[in-house]
Amino acid sequence: MSKSNALRQSARDFWHGSHTVPRTRWTAASKWRPSLSTFLILNFGLYLFGTGEALFVQAGLGNGPWTVFSQGVSKRTGLPLGLSTLLISAVVLLLWVPLKQRPGLGTIANMIVIAGALQIGITVIPPAHELWLSVLMVLAGIVGIGAASGLYLTCGLGPGPRDGWMTAIHFKTGIPVARVRMAIEVLVLTIGWLLGGVVGFGTLAFAFLIGRSLAIWLGFVAKFAHTSQSLSDLDEIAELEG
Repeated sequence: MSKSNALRQSARDFWHGSHTVPRTRWTAASKWRPSLSTFLILNFGLYLFGTGEALFVQAGLGNGPWTVFSQGVSKRTGLPLGLSTLLISAVVLLLWVPLKQRPGLGTIANMIVIAGALQIGITVIPPAHELWLSVLMVLAGIVGIGAASGLYLTCGLGPGPRDGWMTAIHFKTGIPVARVRMAIEVLVLTIGWLLGGVVGFGTLAFAFLIGRSLAIWLGFVAKFAHTSQSLSDLDEIAELEG
C-alpha cells in the first residue's frame, strides 16, 4: 500500500471510529467496586460531559433533547438547571424498577456529577453574544461530550439513567433501541420546547454529530488504551442523550 493510500485508510478508520464499547485497562470488574483510577476516570468523564452540555446552553443555539426538557422544567419551576436535570434523572431512574434494570455506581454518579458540572458550567462560562462564538461552543460541546462518553462508558460501571431506561425498554419489548430512543427523545424534546426550552441549530448538530463524535472517541480509546474484547455493541445501548 502506498503512503497516500495508507493515509487515506487511516483517515477513514479515524472517521468511522468504533461501533463497540471497548474493554480497557481501567474497565471495572464489578459495577460497584471500581479501582481508584477507574473512579477518577469515571468522574472526569462525567464532569466533562456536564461541561459540554453547559457549552450548548451558553451558546444559545439549542440543546440536546433531554437538556431542552430540563431547561423547560427549570423555566417553569424556577429550579436551577442543574437541579432540574438531577431531579429528572432521578424520576427516570425510578422507571427502571418495573423493568427490573439494575443500576451501578456509574448510574448514580452520572446523575450527580453531570448535573453539578452543568450547573457550574453555566455559572462560570459566559453566554455567547456572537454567532461565530456560539457555533464554536456548540462544536466544542460535541467534541467534549463525545470524549466524555468514551471515557465514562468504558469504565463499565453501569449506564446513565436515561440510557439504561431506553435499553431496558428495548430488552423488555423487543423494539429496536434506536426506535425507543427516537420516540422518547422526540417526546421529551417536544415537551421541553413547549415548556420554554431552547431548540435550534445546536439541537440539530447534537442529533447528527454526537453519535459520530462518540464513535471517533471510542475508536481512539480502543487504539491507545490496550483494549481486548468489547463490552457491548453500540446497537445494544442508547446513544448519548443531551
